[in-house]
Amino acid sequence: MVNTKRALWFAFHEDHLLVCRDRDSVEVPLAADPEEFGVEVVFRQEIGLLDGRRCWAAEVSPDAKAPEGMVFRDLRRLFSGINEEFFRMAGRAKQIVGWHATHRFCGRCGAETAPVAGEMAKKCTRCGMLYYPRLSPAIIVLVRDGSRVLLARSPNFPPGMYSTLAGFVEPGESLEGAIRREVYEEAGIVIANLRYFGSQPWPFPNSLMIGFTADYAGGDLTVEPTEIEDANWYPVDDLPMVPPRISIARAMIDHFVEEYGRDPDVLETPG
Repeated sequence: MVNTKRALWFAFHEDHLLVCRDRDSVEVPLAADPEEFGVEVVFRQEIGLLDGRRCWAAEVSPDAKAPEGMVFRDLRRLFSGINEEFFRMAGRAKQIVGWHATHRFCGRCGAETAPVAGEMAKKCTRCGMLYYPRLSPAIIVLVRDGSRVLLARSPNFPPGMYSTLAGFVEPGESLEGAIRREVYEEAGIVIANLRYFGSQPWPFPNSLMIGFTADYAGGDLTVEPTEIEDANWYPVDDLPMVPPRISIARAMIDHFVEEYGRDPDVLETPG
């Protein structure tokens, strides 16, 4: 049954989500209208249902302050306190708010855009150009060499955390081609036996992460310093700190660990 009176509000100030302060789990405001929790919104869009409640994406005014008992938090910093469905809805809201903020005017002629009835689109009021929310396909790949896995860290990761390799798909490139290029550019190795693992919407800023596993096929591990801070082969029973469970990278690492009868629950993650 759908609760039609009070909705969940995923309200963003730039990239920061409005959440209730000092709760055991991450919670967003529950209200019939933003006025109930004391913020002015400049854009709102209904985005679906979560646990039987309607959900709204909202952009708050630039000078808005968090109401009493609430705080704006970077969505990336909330991983440990949210489940997958909440993250999916928060990510959807973040991307829709970002799309609205960057498509108020036409990129071809400069005129204002207006919502299109019945679909998620904006249309230029002068030249008719249509704009849909942007999705940027990105690959993420777990490379294995027997019971060892290749893990690397980017300079913007939390201290000590390592993850699988990832990168954006370039124009004219297949997913398979993007994987081989990224692995060679970032780690200097060749891979084989690509296998599809799964996908995940990733709202930083508007990616669709498409996951694969692959086998090491040759080459010496050589880190690209402008992309990767460090990389190494890690045995299944001696892994470094890895991403939180909310990410597809962690799902691939867990699957690898479980293949060897290990318990992924003991893996260290950022606190």
